[in-house]
Amino acid sequence: MGIGEVLYSLLLGATGGAIIGMIIWVVRRSSNSSQQAVEPLSSVPPRSEFGRDQLVLTVLGIGYLRPAPGTWASAAAIAAGIVIDRYAGAPTLAILTIAVTALGFYACARTLQPGQDPAHVVIDELAGQWLALLFPALAFWFNGHDGWLPWPAWVSAFLFFRLFDIWKPWLIGRADRRHDAAGVMLDDLWAGLFAGIAVIATGILYHVIFIF
Repeated sequence: MGIGEVLYSLLLGATGGAIIGMIIWVVRRSSNSSQQAVEPLSSVPPRSEFGRDQLVLTVLGIGYLRPAPGTWASAAAIAAGIVIDRYAGAPTLAILTIAVTALGFYACARTLQPGQDPAHVVIDELAGQWLALLFPALAFWFNGHDGWLPWPAWVSAFLFFRLFDIWKPWLIGRADRRHDAAGVMLDDLWAGLFAGIAVIATGILYHVIFIF
């Protein structure tokens, strides 16, 4: 086995270990966050009384999955985003991201009271996760890629988004501390923006170090 093959094997092992470690950390933090923010049953609308706003806020009921509804919503957003990107293209995903974001702001403003950020409200995760996914999707689209989005792109978009959404540094935390309907959406959009930039930055770094 040559030196190049050894380095390649070490890189794959380190990358796999880092991804597994991040997944474990994200799941644990998400579970702890959801346990700390357990909402009283009275604050959860009966599923039989779902209206249009509740369907939007919970993303067709995904917000009721436990534990860690935010992580479930992000995973669903990634799965749907990959399919949309493959069969409708990255520009369509961009249009849908804008539409989902507008719907989220509208539904939150209509439904939530100041200080409310119920765990079952996950439209913000959908919008933020799609924003993060747009960065690699548009990058591949501009380069003429035709096919499924390569797995490192969507895996890193998912992990970076969950990292920033749970960690909430800087502008993300500032938006979260607004404690109003707009803040519910804004912190995840900031997280999606930071995650998308991180995906592109790590992709460039990988190509600079290991390809060029």
